[in-house]
Amino acid sequence: MTTLHGQEALAQRHEEPLLRVLGASKTYTLANGRNAQALAPVTVDLKRGDFTSLLGPSGCGKTTLLKMAAGLVGLSGGSIARADGTPLRHGSYGFVFQSPALLPWRTVFDNVLLPAVVLGLPMEQARRRARELLAMVGLEHAAGKRPRELSGGMQQRASIARALLHDPQLLFMDEPFGALDAMTREDLNLALHRIHLEQRKTIVFVTHDIDEAVLLSDRILVMSAGPGRVIADLDVPLPKPRTLALKKQPAFHRTAEHIRALLHRDEHLEAA
Repeated sequence: MTTLHGQEALAQRHEEPLLRVLGASKTYTLANGRNAQALAPVTVDLKRGDFTSLLGPSGCGKTTLLKMAAGLVGLSGGSIARADGTPLRHGSYGFVFQSPALLPWRTVFDNVLLPAVVLGLPMEQARRRARELLAMVGLEHAAGKRPRELSGGMQQRASIARALLHDPQLLFMDEPFGALDAMTREDLNLALHRIHLEQRKTIVFVTHDIDEAVLLSDRILVMSAGPGRVIADLDVPLPKPRTLALKKQPAFHRTAEHIRALLHRDEHLEAA
């Protein structure tokens, strides 16, 4: 596998947008009838093949933006659509939630097969792909087990395999590793990085962990405290493939510290 560095790596990424977010905003109506803005207007192109992280403090609207992009939450203003102007089709993306959300009465294999059932895909082909995906995430030995027999990390691996079954071009991930212990989280970070390199999916990933975002991302959208807005759009010019050893490198440290400074500065402006 070839390792690319700095601007060379950025130049070889796809520049074609997959999704265009134009002035997308969200306002909720509270029980007392008053309005609360969760997300200020956001405009950004999400490029094909990129791993883009939405990074910010809790309550900044990053999950709201992710779910709006996936069509799971309605927009109060603006639009989110494919680059050609058409809406994102159901079945053209995969979604990995904060909790694995596996059906407890189905085996791991049958949970991974679920998108094929919902979308009416050819089952023989889907079964082959399910076996391939379980091997890719290191769960081929657990195909016949029920979710309760798996650790949290194994359950989340199964949910990633399920999200990839129908071979979507776009994968939304909402803090999928937030509830895991540090060692399991690092292990799954590396597994996801490998999947991105091999599959070249467009991934939009929500996290509040700065190191996680820097380790995984091509690009990081740094968001402010609510109402959320994008305060920085950063490319991550670090070599690939990446390992945990990269965290010890000066370039990694500089990138992480720059993001911390942006978030702290925004906190001070909000408090002023």
